[in-house]
Amino acid sequence: MKPKIKSAKLHAYNLQEILIVLVIIGILLLLALPNLMPLISKTKSVEAQTQLKYIYNSQTSYRYMYSKYSHDLIEIDFEAPKTVNENGTSNYTYEIVSADNNTFKAKATAITDFDGDGIFNVWEIDENGTPKQLIKD
Repeated sequence: MKPKIKSAKLHAYNLQEILIVLVIIGILLLLALPNLMPLISKTKSVEAQTQLKYIYNSQTSYRYMYSKYSHDLIEIDFEAPKTVNENGTSNYTYEIVSADNNTFKAKATAITDFDGDGIFNVWEIDENGTPKQLIKD
C-alpha cells in the first residue's frame, strides 16, 4: 500500500503583480531623484576635499624640507588618481595653480557635471589648509 502524498499549493506572484510593483518603485525613484541630486554632488565633492588636504599636507612637508612650496605635483609625491575618463574612479583633476616661498594654491576641477546643469564643481586649497568651493555644481 502506497502512502498518499498530499500536494500543497504554493502561493506565488504573477507577472502582472511584479510589473505593477516595479512601475511603482520607478515612479517613486523619479520623484525622489531631484531631491537627491544635491546630496550626490556633495558626496562626490568629498573626494576633492580629501585629495586637496593630502596635497596640502605634502606641500607643508615639502616646505619644511626646502623652504618653499612646489609647483609640481610629482615633487610632492602626489599621484593623481585615474579619472573616470581614463577608466579610473576619480571625478576630479588636480593641479597646482601657483606656488612660491610662502604661498601656494592647488585646484580640483570636476570632469563630470554631477547634476547636468553645465556647471562643473571647482575646489581650491591654499597654505591655510582649508578647502574652499569656488564653483558649486
